[in-house]
Amino acid sequence: MSKMNAFYAQSGGVTAVINATACAVIETARKNKHRISNVYAGHNGIIGALTEDMIDTNKESAATIAALRHTPGGAFGSARYKLKGIEENRAQYERLIKVFKAHDIGYFFYNGGNDSMDTAHKVSLFSKRMGFPVTCLGIPKTVDNDLPVTDNCPGFGSVAKYVAVSTREAALDVISMAETSTKVFIFEVMGRHAGWIAAAGGLAGNRPGDAPHIILFPEIPFRKAAFLKRVRECVKSYSYCVIVVSEGARYANGKFLAEAGTTDAFGHAQLGGVAAVVANMVRESLGFKYHYAIADYLQRSARHIASAVDVEQAYAVGKAAVKFALAGKTAVMPIIKRVSDNPYRWRIDHTPLSRIANKEKKVPRRFISSDGFSITPACRRYLAPLIRGEDYPPYINGLPKYVSLKNVRVAKKLKTNFVV
Repeated sequence: MSKMNAFYAQSGGVTAVINATACAVIETARKNKHRISNVYAGHNGIIGALTEDMIDTNKESAATIAALRHTPGGAFGSARYKLKGIEENRAQYERLIKVFKAHDIGYFFYNGGNDSMDTAHKVSLFSKRMGFPVTCLGIPKTVDNDLPVTDNCPGFGSVAKYVAVSTREAALDVISMAETSTKVFIFEVMGRHAGWIAAAGGLAGNRPGDAPHIILFPEIPFRKAAFLKRVRECVKSYSYCVIVVSEGARYANGKFLAEAGTTDAFGHAQLGGVAAVVANMVRESLGFKYHYAIADYLQRSARHIASAVDVEQAYAVGKAAVKFALAGKTAVMPIIKRVSDNPYRWRIDHTPLSRIANKEKKVPRRFISSDGFSITPACRRYLAPLIRGEDYPPYINGLPKYVSLKNVRVAKKLKTNFVV
């Protein structure tokens, strides 16, 4: 096979370890210079390909690329931008292939979640129809841990560690003042349809009575009366109550507790802060003093407390994607296969993108307690290995040293511009 360039893009919400995957893709490609001339990165994800706004990673030193492994955020810029169906949006797919052809790009690595896998799959199909077949690999990334087939998703282990640690630390703060001050603490975490991050909060406690006392999952319909009864019982028994709530907590009719009535770039309902909604219920019905916190971007950007397992797996899927592409595999995604829980062992395999695209893996019922408010031992066995180990970034003057790229642009070759 002739030597060609590769295009790498980051998609959707970033994670503490997505740049570790980028590092792996670029480093592995550089070790295969006889097959891949260069890796171009999309500035702001797939938008960078559509607008021919690409970054030449060859302009970065080996040391700089290596430093991506411990740098959070999206080094090349990410975007929430979904390509719709091929027939209804043919112009965008044609533009992608024209850009790829103009820049001799024969490999496409798309690092993202459910919607991104759908895009990579469609590009694979359409490139063949255009007579310029592109080897397309999806690379898993999502803090939500909701991609099917793979045991877990890079990005999740680190956010799970952050949530578990934060829940334990906040609980120690609250209990120390519960007699005369705050009795209820509510911690809002990400998770629109799948409660994996909320479930991770359950790792904070080891014994009966330990926080969190209540977890509100999207998978379990919210019952206000049962919830308030449980809060009252916890305060009576333990003098305080710590609640971890997923942003996607919803009523039995499917309506989110915190639905704001607007939508995001992917057409998903915009959620407006479920912690405040839950806190108001506690105040109005029980009168307990409360505090709440919203983890928001902090949970997905906390590279200083990343899981070593997560960092290793994020690098492994990036490396595997390049190796699979060079082996002639296309329209597939590297997946993590769990071999054993204790000791925790895993390996990398692959699966067709068609098995991943637009599908969600939710927390199974057997992972949630019968009352719907906590995790089961089976869930703990699944989650515990994913937060293990520390992989601290280097520090200077008390702060993490993160890398900034030059992000030198690739010269444009097409005469026409494209507006997204």
